[in-house]
Amino acid sequence: MKAFFSELSKEIWQVSFTLFRLMIPAIIVVKILELCGFLKYLGLVLGPVMEWVGLPESMGIVWATTIFTNIYAGMLVFFYTAQTEVLTVAQVTVLSLLMLFAHGLPVEARIAQQAGVRLRVTLLLRIGGGLLIAWIMNTLYVEFDWLQEANQLAWQPEKPDPSLWSWVVSQVEGLIMIQVIIIVLLTALKILKLVGIEKLMTLLLTPVLKVLGIGHQATTITIVGVTLGLSFGGGLLINESKAGHVSKRDVFAAMCLLALCHSVIEDTLLVLLLGADLSGVLWARIFFSVIVIALMTRVMDRIPAHYWDKHLTNKHLCGTTCLNTTKPPLAT
Repeated sequence: MKAFFSELSKEIWQVSFTLFRLMIPAIIVVKILELCGFLKYLGLVLGPVMEWVGLPESMGIVWATTIFTNIYAGMLVFFYTAQTEVLTVAQVTVLSLLMLFAHGLPVEARIAQQAGVRLRVTLLLRIGGGLLIAWIMNTLYVEFDWLQEANQLAWQPEKPDPSLWSWVVSQVEGLIMIQVIIIVLLTALKILKLVGIEKLMTLLLTPVLKVLGIGHQATTITIVGVTLGLSFGGGLLINESKAGHVSKRDVFAAMCLLALCHSVIEDTLLVLLLGADLSGVLWARIFFSVIVIALMTRVMDRIPAHYWDKHLTNKHLCGTTCLNTTKPPLAT
């Protein structure tokens, strides 16, 4: 029992230190950029891009806010912006897809970098992938005349306190909540390992893992990231990769999956409050993510090692054990 709690305390410290060391500076920098008006300028730049996916230019500020902060902040901006715009359910669904794919990038991209994924890969997947699926879904909705009725907001937010002190308090509360979740999560995972549930989960998910091309060592952590969020899944993957428990190749594949599809419960429920439809924000998102990662992992196994290290991964961020990229051929 003493060894159990000693190992657990060490894991909690390692994961918490890794996450907070990345999150706190990023949160501060984003707040400074927000106070300097950077998000408004980015919103203007993204305006023409919005038209490409069937959205009014005013939605650029909504996505810009979401990219640099989080979905909650994006929802607030959407509420006040949408008061002067009449959007269809299809348009809200398309915007929600953009928000789901690319949000909190200053924090989450740094976590991905620490796990060994280069920034260019993260941006390509989250911004490029978001724009691609938004364009696809907008084309389908328009072509088949789906969800063209006027959107009805199901969420009425309270106006937030704009003071700096209120922001500091809210950030501290958020970090405390993250710490509580980390403690509960790591304790639960360790208990699952002891009673053998983790092995059962791996066995049951083997067919899905074969399709995705992700090794079974990353199963449980990938599930955590998909259900709870990239920060938690990514933090655990960083810890496991540095310990040499998960190969570099599987860390990369799992992080790419989490880039496209993470926190499917909380984030999906949030955008449903805006009036988005499940056809896009859940089913299309999952289907798109599976297809992209299944194709990506098959290409990955044919990429030369020098290209891999030069363009895709940050090899110096992983432990020596996780630098082995070799893997048996994927099942066909």
